[in-house]
Amino acid sequence: MAAKAAMMTTTRALAPAAARSAPRGVRAAVRSASTIRPSRGFGPGGVGAVRSVYCKAVEAPVNPTELKPPANLHGFELVREDYVAEYDSKVFFFKHAKTGAEVMSLSNDDENKCFGVTLRTPPANSTGIPHILEHSVLCGSRKYPIKEPFVELIKGSLNTFLNAMTYPDRTCYPVASCNLQDFRNLVDVYLDAVFHPRCVDNEKTFQQEGWHYELDSADQEMTYKGVVYNEMKGVYSSPDSVLAREAQQALFPDNTYGVDSGGDPTVIPKLSFEEFKDFHGKFYHPSNSRMWFYGDDDVEERLKILDSFLCEFDKKEIDSTIGTQKYFTEPKRVVASYVAGEGEEADKSFVQVNWLLNDGPFDTETALAVGFLDNLLLGSPAAPLRMALEESGLGEAIVGYGLEDELRQPTFAIGLKGVAKEDIPKVEALITETIAKIAEEGFTQAAIDSSVNSIEFAMRENNTGRFPRGLSLMLRSLSAWLYEGDPVEILRFEEPLAGLKAKMAKEDVFTPLIKKMLIDNTHKVTIELNPDKELGKVQDEEEKAKVAAYRAGLSPEEIEKVVADTEELKRLQETPDSPEALACMPALGITDIPKEAKSIPTDVASVGATQMLTHDIFTNDILYAEHLMDLHAVPMDLMPLVPLWCRAMQRMGTSKRSFVDFDQLMGATTGGFSLSPFTSSVRGEDDVAAYLVLRGKSTSAQAGQLHDLMAEMMLEAKLDDKEIFKQLVLESRAAMESRVQSGGHSVAAGRLDAMDSVAGYVGEQLGGLAQLEYLKVLAKRIDSDWDGVVGDLEKIRAAVVSRAGSVTNLTADAKTLEATAGAVESFLNALPTEGTGSAVGVPWSTDLVLPSVNELITVPTQVNYVGKGANLYDAGYELNGSAYVINKLLGTTWLWDRVRVSGGAYGGFSDFDSHSGMFSYLSYRDPNLLKTVANYDGTVEFLKDIKLDKDELTKAIVGTMGDLDSYQLPDAKGYTALMRHLLKVKDEERQQRREEVLATTEKDFKKFGEVLEATRAPEARVCAVVSPDAAKAAMEERPDLDFQVTSVM
Repeated sequence: MAAKAAMMTTTRALAPAAARSAPRGVRAAVRSASTIRPSRGFGPGGVGAVRSVYCKAVEAPVNPTELKPPANLHGFELVREDYVAEYDSKVFFFKHAKTGAEVMSLSNDDENKCFGVTLRTPPANSTGIPHILEHSVLCGSRKYPIKEPFVELIKGSLNTFLNAMTYPDRTCYPVASCNLQDFRNLVDVYLDAVFHPRCVDNEKTFQQEGWHYELDSADQEMTYKGVVYNEMKGVYSSPDSVLAREAQQALFPDNTYGVDSGGDPTVIPKLSFEEFKDFHGKFYHPSNSRMWFYGDDDVEERLKILDSFLCEFDKKEIDSTIGTQKYFTEPKRVVASYVAGEGEEADKSFVQVNWLLNDGPFDTETALAVGFLDNLLLGSPAAPLRMALEESGLGEAIVGYGLEDELRQPTFAIGLKGVAKEDIPKVEALITETIAKIAEEGFTQAAIDSSVNSIEFAMRENNTGRFPRGLSLMLRSLSAWLYEGDPVEILRFEEPLAGLKAKMAKEDVFTPLIKKMLIDNTHKVTIELNPDKELGKVQDEEEKAKVAAYRAGLSPEEIEKVVADTEELKRLQETPDSPEALACMPALGITDIPKEAKSIPTDVASVGATQMLTHDIFTNDILYAEHLMDLHAVPMDLMPLVPLWCRAMQRMGTSKRSFVDFDQLMGATTGGFSLSPFTSSVRGEDDVAAYLVLRGKSTSAQAGQLHDLMAEMMLEAKLDDKEIFKQLVLESRAAMESRVQSGGHSVAAGRLDAMDSVAGYVGEQLGGLAQLEYLKVLAKRIDSDWDGVVGDLEKIRAAVVSRAGSVTNLTADAKTLEATAGAVESFLNALPTEGTGSAVGVPWSTDLVLPSVNELITVPTQVNYVGKGANLYDAGYELNGSAYVINKLLGTTWLWDRVRVSGGAYGGFSDFDSHSGMFSYLSYRDPNLLKTVANYDGTVEFLKDIKLDKDELTKAIVGTMGDLDSYQLPDAKGYTALMRHLLKVKDEERQQRREEVLATTEKDFKKFGEVLEATRAPEARVCAVVSPDAAKAAMEERPDLDFQVTSVM
């Protein structure tokens, strides 16, 4: 999948995540904490893959400072022994004597053990070989000769991360787990997949994952099919992705970054199976590998496992060096096009200015300084370059977002999208002039203090969210290690940070950098990307013409062979592995799973009108605070304005200080805070959990400052800056339009929910298609009725900012909770006792739902996002924990095989919301529409006829338990406990569901098949994001579905 602002990264995901892998140095610390990593998951954002389990400590606790190298090195040489104090990790750097394979081994007390094998895989063209190979090696190996060991691991592993990622110059295979045996199972399967895949001898895998000609019968149309082929068609349907590709290739015309490692759909069909095999033979060898271990497992056992794979190889000379791009002597310009629809966006262009910053990776000191510079220029809404662009009125949203430093040569990019063609020169001039002005005037001390604190806080907190910390460090280490740099030094920050702070105190560090890297730098490329309403049609016609030309050259016998090959591939895809074959896979048993559900320490009390939840969890002196106010207070006609109100509250300053001063003070003294709405159904109740969530963090000592600033924003934020508000509306609209095009599955799911429940309806107003339509109207209303808009914004504040119905959630250890109690109470006392919203505590009307229709949402796209759903509770179903097991299995069997493997979609999965009862099927980057709906309907027979042996059932149960028992960092634990409280999920019920999961039988699957009849009953609804042509074809083929068409772009 496409991921970055300045580069393309692909993952073997079933569904997407906003993929931005951890870069070097300071940018990693500042941005990684809030970024979801690439995941080969089974739901949006990789919900199925980036998750964890109860953690079973088997080995003695590690004391990194006392750890000695193992006595038996199992064929390795110890090259270096070190200690990284920042992460309390003992480091051993090993080299395998026989092959030259390099290993970074980090030992610490983190139970979330991580492993990764990375190979430099520089492509010579855009056929997508690295990407297709990354998909294919996980489709069976020498030791595990089944269709998809990866899927079997997803079914029955307790992994906290399971994925594979293709970068422009490398391919990574990372895994993580808290359970020691599970971890070793994952490592074993991945090593066998990388070094002994069956795909190099099996052309059918290449055809499935890469591309093939598909022809169901001689009288039908021949097409291209393939998972990667279709994935990349989806990527190239996104203007943001097209911009990223154009920028990378223009900056690096002479090295491997000048081609697309993910694959260009117009070029992928040129790839032959022989080239595919040769690529694996050349680069997938231990001599070209870099391996990583992290966590509390035994170092000697790590080496023993590796040597068992490496010992049969000999050292091989492999030239996988990433060539250096020579500097341009003068700037360049590229003008390109993207597929546009018929709406307002048909007149919107992108413009982005890009620089190549260095002839290789930065040294540690420069990397830190440039990271600080990036943060100072763009790191917060108050940063001067970002602010100048956002407040210019020349475009809708920023693109580029600055520094990218994880390839051999770092780059910097910045620009705007949603720009009128005649304003493109103005945007370029604004970027140039603003950078020159910053170089001349320098940064204020307040801006520098804010940046320093923000970066230090993020580095010390080391909060990588759901992404394992060990893998975040691996990605950072690789950004030096892959380019002959030091893989250990890049992990340190204390000494370089102290040195940089001392240097900043004595001299101007940043002006020379700005001049050298941006102002005087001739390796500069400006990308102008313009809309083309005809381009989509031209691309479709060119593709059809290529296939038709190929077909015209075939004899009748050869055409029949294509039909036979298509049939044979589908037969293989739809034939499951036998139980005997599956027995080769390592698996955990039910006895490996604790029978008792883990609880999170929670104390519930009342402080005045506020319900107070506290969680005594060690947080290293950081207070995590959430303050919730009842959203029922907001009139429903103002609900779509709430997300914009949240943004405006944080963007216009207060009566006490300007926006810049406020933002810099917040950055200089706290870990930051945010404001956003939250809604969910509550099982068994008509009412909805709906809150405004104010979420922040700080050290214990700064909790008073954190809460003073929170109170100042909530009570005294200005809301009357027309130009700022207009820009916020345009940014939000641009983001929503991008989401519809590249994440249509989530839009379809939201529409289905909105037809079903009040919570779904409210969610649709806050963040769905209804929000986008509201934004389009609001953008015009700002000019015609600004006073009315301001009045509405003030009405929201008056209604919702109060103690009535409020909840506060605090996570820290007892000492920190006690030390910060006064600051929290002062904040609560500052809030009004009651707001003007009279509806607090009064449920919303159950009539608040969208009309129930089959809907096709049309946008410019080459792929579809297909949803179908129904409410199982309305059909009489009573929740049982077995539903979690069944839903898990569907995503790894029927839907995986029919929608993804056979159907060619990048992803297909189901989702069961146990709070509302809504069961949804969704697909992602799907070449089909009605065929996918038919596959959804086939789920009923699949479950009714299912035959599960004991091993398959055990695997499904174990995998489900992995989902239920999430590995979480302290802040996430506190937030999870809050969600359980709001949704009235008690520990007793969690224990009951756990016991039901563990007791699941084959009979439960068959009964659930009966329940799912509701999803193909007349009341079930289809919602899909598709192209206008796909919508037309579906309406002609199935007039009985009476599709309603909603044109968005």
